[in-house]
Amino acid sequence: MPAPPGSRRLDTAERPLVLIWELTQACGLACNHCRANARPQCHPQELTTAQGKGLLEDAREFGDGQLVVLSGGDPLVRDDVEALIEYGTELGHRMTITPSGTGSLTRARIDGLADAGLKRMALSLDGASAESHDAFRGEAGSFEETVRAIEDANAAGIPVQINTTVCGQTVDELPAIRELLGELGVVMWSVFFLVPIGRGRILEPLAPEKADAVMDWLRTVSETEPFGVKTTEAPQYRRVCLQHESNASNDGPATTGDDHAAGLRRRRGIVAGDGFAFVSHTGEVFPSGFLPKSAGNVRKQSVTELYRDSDLFRSLRDRDQLTGKCGACEYRHVCGGSRSRAFAYFDDPLASDPLCPYMTEGYDGPLPWNDTTQPPTPPSGPTALTDAD
Repeated sequence: MPAPPGSRRLDTAERPLVLIWELTQACGLACNHCRANARPQCHPQELTTAQGKGLLEDAREFGDGQLVVLSGGDPLVRDDVEALIEYGTELGHRMTITPSGTGSLTRARIDGLADAGLKRMALSLDGASAESHDAFRGEAGSFEETVRAIEDANAAGIPVQINTTVCGQTVDELPAIRELLGELGVVMWSVFFLVPIGRGRILEPLAPEKADAVMDWLRTVSETEPFGVKTTEAPQYRRVCLQHESNASNDGPATTGDDHAAGLRRRRGIVAGDGFAFVSHTGEVFPSGFLPKSAGNVRKQSVTELYRDSDLFRSLRDRDQLTGKCGACEYRHVCGGSRSRAFAYFDDPLASDPLCPYMTEGYDGPLPWNDTTQPPTPPSGPTALTDAD
């Protein structure tokens, strides 16, 4: 999603780069990786339209141009989406949305979103063909609907971002997805490295060394494609880019990609709770949708108060509280590791990120993996982010 004005100087102690509101967990798809365990019906305790408008009003305290992402489930299951986008736009927010690739995303609905003031739409492609994407999404026809929606959004003047999940089942599709995105005219490719919560626990995560290799490949993609590239739940991408820049400076003149890495060095890495906040469908405020540890509920406290002042969010913004090899790492302020993945594996958001193979020279403390060439063992136990029965 686009960054708010002045984001390079963003003070993440005062405002998040991204504020996500999960409108609902209802969705017509049954995606293999779904963190929300989406189901067909809306939850009876979802925030109402009035409560949602109150949330958007409270978020004004973050400042002008706050980036708000309406997510799900499928947010278009609700019939108040256009009204919420229009209201958020009137308040000065930059309103974006992540709908599901289903028949609900009609051209008429897309035109209505554009008329309401939508700034960007993010859609998911986890395969470069109907066969691979639909199998991952659990719904025949999803690929066709998604491609049609991209074309309709382009026609309506809505910039499109594509989100792709990276795991053992999808990693080989990445080169072909890259080619497809170039043809579809998208503006951003957001590559999400699996965090094993929800239904995503059945999927195979990448091995740490493989993850680094994929991120280095993404770095080369960022140098050559007209669309932007960013990673989600993989802040080590910043470390990979900076290491390449360092190696390039020792070998010869810097390249365009090295300039990209230099820009990464000037900005603090955005991780769960530090530049990122998530409001669940029932109003709980999490550091991320993949870190389901609540700081409080917007029905009782404002989202700005919870983001700025809660002990949970404060601890996540203090990189010196990180433990293990992440705490000892010289890249912790530009990377910080995935706090969501640390929580998923170790029930501790300040622990080391098991996806990262890098180790600071001289570190002799505990390690989050036994073998960086093999995927870490996904956590077991109750599925996260489900509603209590």
